[in-house]
Amino acid sequence: MRVVVSGGGTGGHIYPALALINEMKKHNDKIEFLYIGTEKGLEQNIVTREGIPFKSIEISGFKRKLSFDNVKTIMRFINGVTISKKYLKEFKPDVVIGTGGYVCGPVVYAAAKLKIPTVIHEQNSLPGMTNKFLSKYVDKVAICFNEAKKYFPPHKVVLTGNPRASEVLGQDAKKGRTSLGLQEGKKSVLIFGGSRGAKAINDAVLDMIPSLAEKSYQVIYVTGEVHYDKVMDEVNKLKDSSHVIIKPFIHNMPEVLAGVDLIVGRAGATSLAEITALGLPSILIPSPYVTANHQEVNARSLSDHDAAIMVKENELTGSTLLTKIDHILLNEFKLTEMSKASKQLGIPDAAERLSNVLKEVSS
Repeated sequence: MRVVVSGGGTGGHIYPALALINEMKKHNDKIEFLYIGTEKGLEQNIVTREGIPFKSIEISGFKRKLSFDNVKTIMRFINGVTISKKYLKEFKPDVVIGTGGYVCGPVVYAAAKLKIPTVIHEQNSLPGMTNKFLSKYVDKVAICFNEAKKYFPPHKVVLTGNPRASEVLGQDAKKGRTSLGLQEGKKSVLIFGGSRGAKAINDAVLDMIPSLAEKSYQVIYVTGEVHYDKVMDEVNKLKDSSHVIIKPFIHNMPEVLAGVDLIVGRAGATSLAEITALGLPSILIPSPYVTANHQEVNARSLSDHDAAIMVKENELTGSTLLTKIDHILLNEFKLTEMSKASKQLGIPDAAERLSNVLKEVSS
């Protein structure tokens, strides 16, 4: 079997693709893959580091306002389709899947026009423009949240979940706790603002650090590497911060996630897949800086089912956040009920489900 995978721009599009590739290789090491992305996105370095053959095209997204740049985008799309057809004819895939980002547009469209079986994977509750466009041409649309179903042709939609969810299961929780120096038998909360961190979350945590000294739970606070030095300048002004574990970044995140009791963070699709697969309760602070405010829609997919508490960034303060952490971690019943609700939303076999969809459309 030969598979073309396309997805790029952010880790949220790339890592699910890699999780899918790993799942398919696990069951059949003779499957051949070609990844088509862009040179400017994160995907080239990440994918080639995994030893996966990589080809690139140049593409950009449409501006939501009238702009001459949109003319350039149309030209790049047409050129991207032409180059993608060349790659596809050379590789001769049995199926093509797009996992999100502008690059999927010309690649998946080219495949559909060449009558190659196609699938798109939508990670968010609110789909982007590219996947809405491609849904008219593909054979199947795989979604992670039921809320996304209404945006696509109903007969094409299949709920698979996010393949990244499968990769956090079976992790060594004790190893994750030990790596951070956490005490066994003591509740813990992990606070982070995504891979780069988030200033609003950092400001709220700095505000509440003095109050955390008297709490019975442990706090791990990940600032993001770009914010770490400034945060530590402020932390060093405090009388005591030894009761909070502060890190710029966590490299063994799957292990750490498996070892904590509560998550505070953004509402990116990959994070939510990991959180629900593990059945973790969460306090979600959606980024207001993303396209169409889709993180708020993602967050509501959990908060509407009592698996999370959502706090909008413009309502976030140290006291507000501390109150909500207390409300969950100091209430065993609340913690248990939220954990159950989160687990019910999780799709731990997402990678296998998506793999099966690819096999189905290619047969």
